[in-house]
Amino acid sequence: MAVNPTIPGGGPRRYAVVGTGSRAQLYVDALLTTHADVGAPVAWCDVNGTRMSYYDERVRVAKGPDAPLPRRYGPDDFGALLEEVRPDGVIVTSPDWTHDRYVIAALAHGSDVVVEKPLTVSVDKARAIADAARESRAGLVMTFNYRYSPRNSTVKQLIRDGAIGDVTSVHFEWVLDTSHGADYFRRWHRLKDRSGGLLVHKAAHHFDLVNWWLDDVPATVFALGGLRFYGAENAKARGLGPRPARSRDDAGRAADPFALDLAADDTLRRLYLEAEGDDGYVRDQDVFGEGITIEDNLSVLVGYERGATLSYALNAHSPWEGYRVAFNGTAGRLEIEVVESAHRAPDPGDEGVRRKGTRIVLQRHWEPAVELPAPDGPHGAHGHGGGDRLLLDDVFRGPGDDPLGRPAGTVDGFRSIAVGLAGNESLATGRPVAVASLGLPLHGPERP
Repeated sequence: MAVNPTIPGGGPRRYAVVGTGSRAQLYVDALLTTHADVGAPVAWCDVNGTRMSYYDERVRVAKGPDAPLPRRYGPDDFGALLEEVRPDGVIVTSPDWTHDRYVIAALAHGSDVVVEKPLTVSVDKARAIADAARESRAGLVMTFNYRYSPRNSTVKQLIRDGAIGDVTSVHFEWVLDTSHGADYFRRWHRLKDRSGGLLVHKAAHHFDLVNWWLDDVPATVFALGGLRFYGAENAKARGLGPRPARSRDDAGRAADPFALDLAADDTLRRLYLEAEGDDGYVRDQDVFGEGITIEDNLSVLVGYERGATLSYALNAHSPWEGYRVAFNGTAGRLEIEVVESAHRAPDPGDEGVRRKGTRIVLQRHWEPAVELPAPDGPHGAHGHGGGDRLLLDDVFRGPGDDPLGRPAGTVDGFRSIAVGLAGNESLATGRPVAVASLGLPLHGPERP
């Protein structure tokens, strides 16, 4: 069911925002600026008052010093928020392992839900959300912004138009560099029961792309992987000496490429460093510390219902960041390579041989390869290759008639995490997993 862009009578919709960390900023800023005509934040829900104050200030900057501020609630008072504020929509940008409690309560209350990926982190939580969605008349929208990236939409159009015939197999490699990739090992994401590991938290984006590109449903999953680079044991094996538990405790952190200086970044300082006293959350844990339970190297095989196969690889300590995808079809081959960061070095302008950008190559059988125009949208505020701006329009103004089917709903959310959840089970058992055995709703309308 689609989220309605306006409430009856044509007024702007009233949104509660659950989780006021950095992920919320995309949605809050949109409601305060580009999409203020169709929506407004009316309540915050977070364990941390300092972070809520950060967003109060953004409201004042956008609306004036006397603007009314959203009401504040703690996680245990979310039920009271729903009863007292009665929001039209709830935007869930809280940590992954908490998504289910807010999604389920909001759907039961009749509030539409906009939820960041991944939908949730475990099979039990996913089944509970499925039950709530079946019983609710409210809508649920997943925010898969990579679908909206113009380069990925170009790939979808080519496949849809039959440029390489029927797709028989896909090879997908995603590499995270030693800045972005390392960050998952500093934060709460390092704990698998909280993030589902990178197969769920990060790869949900990637599995959704393949599901959408192929317009197909994953059926069988087999996975291998482990923690091979980060973590205390790997550091010890490579001869790294003792390290502090937090980057700020390292007197030599300026020379350590894995150190994170929260004080040097205004947003990180205000949202996390200055907020530690409220909830004790430490944002700059050492990536080579004890207690990491997620993998940093992963390989997955996926069989789809209509016969195509996917071979997927994820590496979280690459010297460059981006992805390569190759599609083999009955009429040829399609390849896309995206370099999002060329390398991490003291001189950010020195990219060497590999340079940022996108390359799309189509080669039909018995024809020469052709490099196609590779659209890249603006970065910064309109990040993810230009996808964020288009996504926000669909979320807050309502999806139009999109022949590419980019708006994602409940079924899409379940399909994307189903591969990661089955992959985690395969990692634990060493056996292939039938996705249907998870008991999740994987069939239904593609659009919310």
